[in-house]
Amino acid sequence: MLIGELSRRAGVNAHQLRYYEAQGLLEAGRGANGYREYDESAVLRVKQIRHLLGAGLSSEDIAYVLPCALGEAPELPGCPELLASMRSRLRRLDDQMATLAGSRDALARYIDAAERTGGENYPPFDGTA
Repeated sequence: MLIGELSRRAGVNAHQLRYYEAQGLLEAGRGANGYREYDESAVLRVKQIRHLLGAGLSSEDIAYVLPCALGEAPELPGCPELLASMRSRLRRLDDQMATLAGSRDALARYIDAAERTGGENYPPFDGTA
């Protein structure tokens, strides 16, 4: 199938498919006319990639786990190297979430303090400064 059909069937833009190919996540043959041609398994592969991206895995992580992926969701085997990689990614996400939570709390405190002091003595804020 050509890239347009894969795009339609997998529900992603053609530029995303070209990106997946550039990252080594998706393979395409070339027709006599030079157009990319995908086999039927590409639809499942793209759906697996989308699910794994949605879980926060990087392209590098996905390239590592895709050969072992089963089904659309996909299911992944519990091999020690894969588990270590996913646990590392989970720790990074937890760290990022903690940082964001701290930033959110600080911003909420600033808003609360600003609301308590009132703004009668300040010119209107137009957001361009």
